[in-house]
Amino acid sequence: MSNGEMEIKDGDLRTKQGFEDFRAHVEFWLPNLPPDVTGQDRANSGVYLQERYEVQILDSYGDDTLADNEAGAIYTKKAPDVNAATPPETWQTYDITFRAARFDAAGNKTEDARISVVWNGVTVHDDVAVDGPTGGGAAEAATAGAIRLQDHGSKIRYRNVWVEPLT
Repeated sequence: MSNGEMEIKDGDLRTKQGFEDFRAHVEFWLPNLPPDVTGQDRANSGVYLQERYEVQILDSYGDDTLADNEAGAIYTKKAPDVNAATPPETWQTYDITFRAARFDAAGNKTEDARISVVWNGVTVHDDVAVDGPTGGGAAEAATAGAIRLQDHGSKIRYRNVWVEPLT
């Protein structure tokens, strides 16, 4: 991130700098919620890549369901290959490698964006092609985009967040 700067806008945290291809590291901590809090209310957040493609954050510890709206998912596009969640109130990590969609000179998309995610040391997505923005994502374009940590009303903590552009 540009000098480690992030801005708060509409509750979300966004980088001031836009990125194309990059590696990112995000550490997050989820609160321990009562068992009657279920589904998308379980510490919901996400890491938006270029503000277009979301890697879901959710308390999915102990959940054997692999779904495209659970933790580690490329939201609404692909479930993680495995559930690598640790219990609430422990620090977790996403190491993300992102390759932006490619466009020709006329602005037509020629290649899908590609995402790899290592969650707590376990590869859960390996160079997955993503055919378009995820739910809540901005439209695809040939421009760089910010990294956004989604505020979904949950008390998620973040630390040691960095982005390294790839050339």
